[in-house]
Amino acid sequence: MRIVKVTVAATTSLPMAPTNAALPVELGAQLPADGARGDGMYVHVPFCRHKCHYCDFYSFVDAQDRQEVFVERMENELQQWARVQRGELQTLFVGGGTPTMLRPELLDRMLSAIRGLLKWRAGAEWTVEANPETVSEEIAAVLAKHCVARVSLGAQSFQPELLAALERTHDPASVGRAVRRLRHAGIKAINLDLIYAVPGATIDLWRRDLAATLELNPEHMSCYGLMYESNTPLGVRHQRGEIKAIGEDLEVEMHELAARMLGDAGYQHYEISNWAKPGHECQHNILYWNNCNWFAAGPAASGHVDGLRWRNVPRLSDWLETSGFAPVQDVERLDIDGQVGETFMMGLRLIDGMASDRVQELLSKGARATVRRIAIAKFSADGLLEQVDARLRLTARGRMLASEVAIALL
Repeated sequence: MRIVKVTVAATTSLPMAPTNAALPVELGAQLPADGARGDGMYVHVPFCRHKCHYCDFYSFVDAQDRQEVFVERMENELQQWARVQRGELQTLFVGGGTPTMLRPELLDRMLSAIRGLLKWRAGAEWTVEANPETVSEEIAAVLAKHCVARVSLGAQSFQPELLAALERTHDPASVGRAVRRLRHAGIKAINLDLIYAVPGATIDLWRRDLAATLELNPEHMSCYGLMYESNTPLGVRHQRGEIKAIGEDLEVEMHELAARMLGDAGYQHYEISNWAKPGHECQHNILYWNNCNWFAAGPAASGHVDGLRWRNVPRLSDWLETSGFAPVQDVERLDIDGQVGETFMMGLRLIDGMASDRVQELLSKGARATVRRIAIAKFSADGLLEQVDARLRLTARGRMLASEVAIALL
């Protein structure tokens, strides 16, 4: 069985379809004339201390010489979103890169702008991503000052040999230090990211990683299988045969071990790669999985409003040279059929799946409605999909083959 490899990490938006625009265009001309309704906001900070060779997000090593102009430009872009915003935002995710690479006074300034310029629903969930070694007491205090509810820490592994394989530079002990500093500052929810199926990994090493994470008692855990992206150094080395991926059976065994250990510890498996204590599911990522709307700010940030998808220009220098909305390099306006396909692709990643009446509504739309009905019937007969409590969902076996199901319904 091939375990699913279509993931939505907390640091990015959905994958973009092939570009329909070779050159940057003005986003404002694409948005509704009466303003845009957003459910969430994604802010991208591209600075990193070290560029890990498996990472395909837009990021680079920061010399701190452009942090202040970055924040100034971000304020300007947020002002533009404030002019077109309709309604209140429910979630914020500040990802990267490493947002906590910003100097404390600049992180403070950026979060102040986000809070002050945009309209937020009471109790909106704010998440900021951090690498463990960047969480100083001062940074933790800034996050708490702005009522950041969640911090997502990139632990990835607690085994030095696996961190070396990933070219991660942090000391495993820094994860615990970061958690303690965040707790002391008053951060209420912490997510820890882990990566499994790393070259050289064994089921015992993965069990140790899970156990070490559980000792820190996070409210949320994300466990992602390593992906060999073609545009990364790791992907290139894999293509050349310099690195050998672990076997698929072992990868499936690792995923199943995570489900057992985290389930026994009281975590609810609510999405293929995500577990949470009750009430601590990541509301921002749930927006993605439910195909809702989100605004995007910063270089390379991707957004979605009512079927319009775009990606901001993925070069800091180009982004800094403009004002207002960021230049948009990739733009796609999905037709009804495309929107239906994406809704199925993302919604079925949730362990509870999709409400049956919503499924029937979607199956009444689009040119591929009949094809999708046939595919759902086939996957149900094959034991990959099931109807439970008036919901269509993947079975445990289906979750291991979710990419096949997604492709058929997309």
